[in-house]
Amino acid sequence: MDTTQIIVTLVGVGLLGFVGWFFFLAPHRVAAAVSSSAGIQQVDIVVKGGYSPNVIEVEHGKPVQLNFYRDEENSCSEELLLPDFNIRRELAPFKTTAIEFLPQQAGTFEFTCGMHMLRGSLVVK
Repeated sequence: MDTTQIIVTLVGVGLLGFVGWFFFLAPHRVAAAVSSSAGIQQVDIVVKGGYSPNVIEVEHGKPVQLNFYRDEENSCSEELLLPDFNIRRELAPFKTTAIEFLPQQAGTFEFTCGMHMLRGSLVVK
């Protein structure tokens, strides 16, 4: 192995480590829903290279409104999937899309982009 091959191998291993950290080990931002005067649990989520916050806590049996503001035009983030609630929505760039539903049971439910690269969790207590 010559010097160039060693450098390329080390850079490749470093990039693989970064990708693993970014998708699986990076710190998560957690937000608890704020209840409105109408009793709806609301959370504002910014979509820009990921979901912020990416962990949302709500109470079961109370209506939820998730407000996704897509702050980019990246094609990966143009669709939102919440499969456990049969929700699939297009997110318009630089606009807020409200998604309303009623979580009936406790648990942790994943939401993703259409390509399953951006991920978040909805924790229903």
